[in-house]
Amino acid sequence: MNDKTQAAEIIRSGKAILGMELGSTRIKAVLIAPDNSSLSSGGHGWENSLIDGIWTYTLDEVWRGIASCFAELCSNVEKEYGVELTDFAVGGFSAMMHGYLVFDKNDELLTPFRTWRNNITEKSSEELTRILSYPIPQRWSIAHLYQSILNGESHVSEISYITTLAGYVHWKLSGEKVLGIGDASGMFPIDVNALDFDKERIEKFNTNIAGKGFPWKLQDILPGVLSAETAPGTLSAGKLTQEGALLLDPQGKLKAGIPLCPPEGDAGTGMVATNSVRVRTGNVSAGTSVFAMLVMEKEPKEVHSEIDLITTPVGKLVGMAHSNNCTSDYDAWISLFGQAAKALGAEVSTPVLYDTLLELALKAEPDAGGLLSYGYISGEHMTGFSEGRPLFVRQPDANFTIENFIRAQLFTSLCALRTGLDVLTEKEGVVVDEIRGHGGFFKTAHVGQRIMAAATKTPVSLLETAGEGGAWGMALLAAFSIRDNRGLSLPDFLDEALKGSVGEAFRPIPEDVDGFNAFLKQYHRGLPIEAAAVKALQ
Repeated sequence: MNDKTQAAEIIRSGKAILGMELGSTRIKAVLIAPDNSSLSSGGHGWENSLIDGIWTYTLDEVWRGIASCFAELCSNVEKEYGVELTDFAVGGFSAMMHGYLVFDKNDELLTPFRTWRNNITEKSSEELTRILSYPIPQRWSIAHLYQSILNGESHVSEISYITTLAGYVHWKLSGEKVLGIGDASGMFPIDVNALDFDKERIEKFNTNIAGKGFPWKLQDILPGVLSAETAPGTLSAGKLTQEGALLLDPQGKLKAGIPLCPPEGDAGTGMVATNSVRVRTGNVSAGTSVFAMLVMEKEPKEVHSEIDLITTPVGKLVGMAHSNNCTSDYDAWISLFGQAAKALGAEVSTPVLYDTLLELALKAEPDAGGLLSYGYISGEHMTGFSEGRPLFVRQPDANFTIENFIRAQLFTSLCALRTGLDVLTEKEGVVVDEIRGHGGFFKTAHVGQRIMAAATKTPVSLLETAGEGGAWGMALLAAFSIRDNRGLSLPDFLDEALKGSVGEAFRPIPEDVDGFNAFLKQYHRGLPIEAAAVKALQ
């Protein structure tokens, strides 16, 4: 949308489309036009807190962050187009998946929000995987619920509703207790034929806890499930209520009654933003955490605890390899180098700092010169850690250069991911011809592509909109929900919406692949060092 006058009229007349995503470190809002071009954006930075051993955000922080993000979007719209944002055609809200948000019959939060980052449900995960014959990762909502039961936590008997962060935000904005099927698939297993929670496995769960005497059945406390293409039965994603409009815009300028599409998780919005929703397509979302998602042709032959089975926003089965830790530790190192530069009198902007330092990784030795690092800010289920300790270690005679150091930081951020991908590709024979990437890992695009291609042994392409990430994907889902042609599938809609925006794929360089493989072997051999650090640094 190059014509500012036309864009201003679209915004003024309420025809723009809003997507917002609550990520781990940033809340992002994107406003797009009916032709799916970007109009404006806004953001708000935030961080989770470790309180009593639990990674959490308060609900007050959620609403302060959402309001701040929307306010910045409104401010940017007014600066760019000279109009107020008081209405839009449709909106959609997404957030980091999984976690544990439970409420009583009075809609009061029963226990602090337990985010996906908490690896505190190992026993629950193992037992449920056996009981349900389905891989139940520690992050999943049902794992947190069952662990609370195993722990004998008193709040469990008072639960009236359990949801995700996206589901919570949508509920408070619309009054509807529903969830997009992709986000729902990170709570409890999905029946991909019924496009709903798996009823047989719900009954298995209910039977297993029957002796506890809880006043609820699992199906009574779960949200309703909606596919992006169809809304089964009478379920509706709803509209923005007056109370919801005030939560989004405390200034009171935003109109109520705006339609909302089903809320989704960050995995689903990542698939959409990269147009990776067809069978045999794949994408990787790399930021605070990193996950690769391959849309599968069939269910796996075995249950693999390393692999999540989730769905696309229309219910196609996806094998996901997920790592809790990706860029956080190397972000901290780059920040430290920036502080060092400032102490020496150099003022370097953040983009220049990142581009300059990350570029050095391409001049390093292929295996990072024998340097070893673990960016475990939190636990890492893929390698069996419930807690993390960021760690850098080297042999005294290792080639300790800045180039090798940066390459080691980039390599280690993808080692846990590769561990899971090997299960999909080597044990299950899943094939993908190209991976599309998005997220902060690709801000210095050619560096991110090259390192990711080495780690995944697969060509990696980026979309021009990759930097917009999940908020962009959520805006596209919102646009899809009001499409003129209701018979149009989501993959076909995205083909048109993202036409010409996919860049050329970067093919893996053999010496990079060999270097990463060598680093990966040392990474696995060195895991006892990380375990010792966790034990020693309490």
